[in-house]
Amino acid sequence: MFFTARGRAYVEKVYEIPEMGRAAKGRSIANILELKPDEKIAATIRVQSKKSGTGPSAVDQTWDENLHIVFATESGIVKKSNLSDYANVRRGGIIAIQIEEGDRLIDAKLTNGNNEIVLITKDGMSLRFHEEQLRDQGRNTVGVWGIRPKKGDHVVAIAIVDPNAMLLVAGENGIGKRTPFDDYRRQSRGGKGIITMKTGEKTGDVVGALTVRETDQIMLITNKGQMVRTRVKEIRETGRNTMGVKLMDLRNGEKLQAIAPVVSQAEEEEAQAAETSADIS
Repeated sequence: MFFTARGRAYVEKVYEIPEMGRAAKGRSIANILELKPDEKIAATIRVQSKKSGTGPSAVDQTWDENLHIVFATESGIVKKSNLSDYANVRRGGIIAIQIEEGDRLIDAKLTNGNNEIVLITKDGMSLRFHEEQLRDQGRNTVGVWGIRPKKGDHVVAIAIVDPNAMLLVAGENGIGKRTPFDDYRRQSRGGKGIITMKTGEKTGDVVGALTVRETDQIMLITNKGQMVRTRVKEIRETGRNTMGVKLMDLRNGEKLQAIAPVVSQAEEEEAQAAETSADIS
């Protein structure tokens, strides 16, 4: 599933997206999805195909009513919708969240109804709350306050709490840190939050955050198109109210723009096998 900054949802099968080499320029997503003018992709979610039974009697369980999508906008608005609301997405997309003037969608996460969520802002603030504080809303609605950033600040990331993982936060100057989720106390949504990273001249603004395990690898991507792949276990664990350590060396004028998880080949093959099995069924 693809979600645009203006809050529209599009569904596309992975195998219909052409595979390309690392150095390839790529193909415009507008040639794959029927995007409206000036729409830009803000978030993607992989929804696993599932069926029960075989042959003509097989039942499609892909759009599980027990799963939800939690959206987060730049201004701090969050909204939860049931995954089943997206079972019949038209080719031209449908409204997923109503975005108010001057705001934009920054990310969306698939949840199980019992997850905790952390919102992270550009100035290094964060707020952890349980998704039970959000009720399922229809697609064409705005949502509610998740965090209220101070003037000049805005939300840059949303992460799902995993007690067996840590929160990795990265700044635009190549500085980052990973911190146990236990360092983030649970709060009620709609507050100002607490510090997750001391930002300043050394770190720059926060550009992203991920839920990571020691066995994971991440990709660091700069505004000049450079990428560095690194192991999470090589990033030293630090406390919540600290600046962090160097993640990568940057050239003059270069900034870290985004961080992303690396999906292992084994995970990819397992997911593809599951999808193929579902299609055969």
